[in-house]
Amino acid sequence: MFRPLELFVGLRYTRAKRRNQFISFISSVSIICITISVMALITVMSVMNGFDYQLRSRILGAISDATVSSVGGESLQNWQFAVKAVDGNPHVKGAAPYVEIQTFMQAQRSTGAIVRGIDPSQEPKVSNINQHMVEGSFDTLNSDGWNIILGKDLALQLGVGLGDRVILVVPQVTSNPLTGATPRIRAFTVSGIFEMGMEEFDSGLGLISIGNAEKLKNIAGPTGIRLSLDNLDNARSIAMELADSLGQTYEVTTWMDSHANFFKAIAMEKKVMFIILSLIILVAVINLISMLMMLVTDKQADIAILRTLGSTPRSIMGMFMVQGVLVGVVGIAFGVGLGSLLSWQLPAIVKMIEHLTGVVFLSPDVYYISEVPSKLDAYDVLWVSLVTFAFSLLATLYPAWRASRTQPAQALRYE
Repeated sequence: MFRPLELFVGLRYTRAKRRNQFISFISSVSIICITISVMALITVMSVMNGFDYQLRSRILGAISDATVSSVGGESLQNWQFAVKAVDGNPHVKGAAPYVEIQTFMQAQRSTGAIVRGIDPSQEPKVSNINQHMVEGSFDTLNSDGWNIILGKDLALQLGVGLGDRVILVVPQVTSNPLTGATPRIRAFTVSGIFEMGMEEFDSGLGLISIGNAEKLKNIAGPTGIRLSLDNLDNARSIAMELADSLGQTYEVTTWMDSHANFFKAIAMEKKVMFIILSLIILVAVINLISMLMMLVTDKQADIAILRTLGSTPRSIMGMFMVQGVLVGVVGIAFGVGLGSLLSWQLPAIVKMIEHLTGVVFLSPDVYYISEVPSKLDAYDVLWVSLVTFAFSLLATLYPAWRASRTQPAQALRYE
């Protein structure tokens, strides 16, 4: 069976003899350090991916990917034409009209909030609030009654539950000779409560039917159209296409205009964490250099004999590079396996630790997300593996070069 000399000797050196047990121990330590470093980097990247995914899905689940509104900010003129125009774009997956109102709510307590008038049959195309109902039903907005669905924290602030009444005060005033200027006031019945897991929406958003919203705001037609796109990263280019097709009387904005900095900060933090933890891998690889240098010193006589038998300096380099790369590959393999397993089970492990210690790592009163998320990405695993392999390969070059420079006469002088 064909087996290159460099591979044969390199693999032979990995098997410890009694007189070089210490070198074998250092080799094992190098494998363990690389394994721990790779496992930590994969786990951290998975957690960062989990946070990015959770925040993106929760935020975009409530605000929509893009919005079409009138330039003047009033009701959308000829909105049926706008809906047909955006539906004709292949990048638009769904469109739904809406009316947005700034209101002041009164019940047992009072607070300000945004009320969004929606079409319950069209809204699931552009948001997933209907999937986050904790009480009541999303379909209650289809009825002719004056019903309202509140965020969970908003309902707690008002001190209301299902069936209770909430007074909505709209700061748009009407005036007549008898009463003068008065705001618009209307009582609504709480027919549902949702929980998005985002304080911004759970404590500041209410939903009513679009017909009731138009009556409450005294307008004919929606104030805008919310869109769902097939590619969030190309939202700006899609918005430019829609703006060109709709004309100058319509304005198209995207999620990037309101939350782009937030997601850019997460992406930047992920890159910084990758760089920092890559330095930890570099520190672990230093053990590999130390192990190979000691091995080269221990094998001086063997190297000299191989040189006298005709081995070239390049062949000697290959023998020691095989062992260094083998240590790196074994460490990468264990690190990827353990890191992937830890990333997969991390949410359950954190919950178990919280249950045993009674310590809540992410309090829902402080953080957007109350659970530690994890999302394993094969692209990140590949990058971590390649970077670690590159470090391991570079770590073998100097010791292998030193081995290739061994002079047989000097090495065998005292043997």
